[in-house]
Amino acid sequence: MKLHELSDNDGATKKRKRVGRGPGSGTGKMGGRGIKGQKSRSGVAIKGYEGGQMPLYQRLPKRGFNKPNRKAYAVVNLGLIQKFVDAGKIDASAAITEDALIASGLVRRKKDGIRVLAKGDVTGKLNIEVTGASKSAIEAVSKAGGSLTVTAPVAETSEA
Repeated sequence: MKLHELSDNDGATKKRKRVGRGPGSGTGKMGGRGIKGQKSRSGVAIKGYEGGQMPLYQRLPKRGFNKPNRKAYAVVNLGLIQKFVDAGKIDASAAITEDALIASGLVRRKKDGIRVLAKGDVTGKLNIEVTGASKSAIEAVSKAGGSLTVTAPVAETSEA
């Protein structure tokens, strides 16, 4: 087999329809748009226009508010921390800090802090120090004999 003998299977490729390229092409003159009318012109948005009536997207009320200075936390589940401890990626004997979680690869980046949630089971005794945690996560760690301390997030100081 040579390079010039290679070809696609029949029906694998289809030629592009070139519209408005003369009468011989079959889609010349009006380019398949018919004669006159709104649909034959460019810039048509018939579905978006409701004939002078107030459009649906404007009739519905605006809802919600996005806080511009909200805190974004990296979220970790307890089950995942336990899984990394069992795999030997996190040293359970020392305190599990946010830097330790990032170094192990469990969390990619700290953002405004790391928040621990209670999904999954904790079997070993863990000593975790993070920016945030749910109440159920704190209970689950203390029930397993460990401790989960929530450190205060680093506040940006603004001098007035």
